[in-house]
Amino acid sequence: MKLTFIARACVSLAVAVAVQAGVAAAPASAHPFGPPSMATIVAEGSRVSLSWKAAEDDWVALGRSLGAFGDPAEGVDTTLTGEQQLARSAAVHDYLLSRVEVRQGGRPCEGALEPLERLVTEGARFAFACAEPVVEVDVRITALTDLNEAYRTVLTAETPADPAQTMLTAGADTRRLRFEPSAVGGVSLAVPAVVLVIAVAALVAFLVRGRRRRVGVAA
Repeated sequence: MKLTFIARACVSLAVAVAVQAGVAAAPASAHPFGPPSMATIVAEGSRVSLSWKAAEDDWVALGRSLGAFGDPAEGVDTTLTGEQQLARSAAVHDYLLSRVEVRQGGRPCEGALEPLERLVTEGARFAFACAEPVVEVDVRITALTDLNEAYRTVLTAETPADPAQTMLTAGADTRRLRFEPSAVGGVSLAVPAVVLVIAVAALVAFLVRGRRRRVGVAA
């Protein structure tokens, strides 16, 4: 709890300092060469959940580039934290939906962005509805790379998939993931095989019992 409060305070302080100072540096000067952003993905049935997390200073850079913190010449709104201003920004909302995408069979899965709360700790959370049960999907993430091509995102599958982890960059922003059907609620090929074996065994037992009865009657 204490660490979360400190992290949010850092975002608010960074926003205030950056906006009031009218920093002339490029928005992406935050840390495109630092640790990558992190994303996790979960597949269940025909739905995909994805969370994208950036560093505090990168959220500030993104918010500044989209005008989420208002016009510096008009002063800084001190009634809202930087995190709250990001959450309320329609520009940030639209940007994230346009920069994170899941496709199935070449068609986009319908995406929705959950309320942008606790961005520092939980990131931006997406929900995608695909037309079919998820086995293979193409994941595209280009957030921040429009500010600086050095930005990249590490994507980790929390549902068993191949690959389990991959890096998305400005030059390679899309990656195909193949999930294990049994892990996402699909039917594994092993299930029909087991059912078939049981059915054959039952049939054999039935035939053997019938033959024994006929032999007994003949005797």
